[in-house]
Amino acid sequence: MTRFSELMSGQTLLPLIQADTAEQGVNIAKAMAAAGLGLVEVVLRTDASLAAIKAIKEAVPSLKVGAGTVINAEILQQALDAGSDFIVTPAVSPSLLAALKECPVPVVPGVSNTADILLALEAGFTEQKLFPASLSGGAPFLKAVSTVFQSVSFCPTGGVNAQNKHEYLVLDNVIAVGGTWIAPKEWVEQENWQAITDACVEANKA
Repeated sequence: MTRFSELMSGQTLLPLIQADTAEQGVNIAKAMAAAGLGLVEVVLRTDASLAAIKAIKEAVPSLKVGAGTVINAEILQQALDAGSDFIVTPAVSPSLLAALKECPVPVVPGVSNTADILLALEAGFTEQKLFPASLSGGAPFLKAVSTVFQSVSFCPTGGVNAQNKHEYLVLDNVIAVGGTWIAPKEWVEQENWQAITDACVEANKA
């Protein structure tokens, strides 16, 4: 199966989309695509999230669109039915990992400590999301576990921003960073799509 890192194709930013309507999601995604990004994640935190995934895939077919905040098998199936190209979870459990192992698209399970990392690794997942990164030890934690879990790479999200993203990206076991700072709520409400594009261009610089 294709790995999440292969879908990223060198993109170091995993931009998160939180949309109140499908149309809003499409506009955010178009702004991100205008920055040259080829992959986005829609977090399933609003009633419009699944509709937004479908709408984005129709409106911007060049984008890979993933679903985040997947916490159980039911939501996983809904995300797949919506056409998600990859799946991201905020945490892991034995039952969720069992469902994720059967998933036909790349998965990035969420971990927050060494026990989680080992649980996900035993399930076969070597690409994981550290969440919430800033509250789970941040870059120092990832540096510390790199020698213990040598086969695992991470995409930290949660508290990652323009000021600290480089602390993560300089680490060999970090494939990308995720965040919402490139599309804050006020810009979305103001329909300031150019600001989102500009922020994504800046954030995805190596």
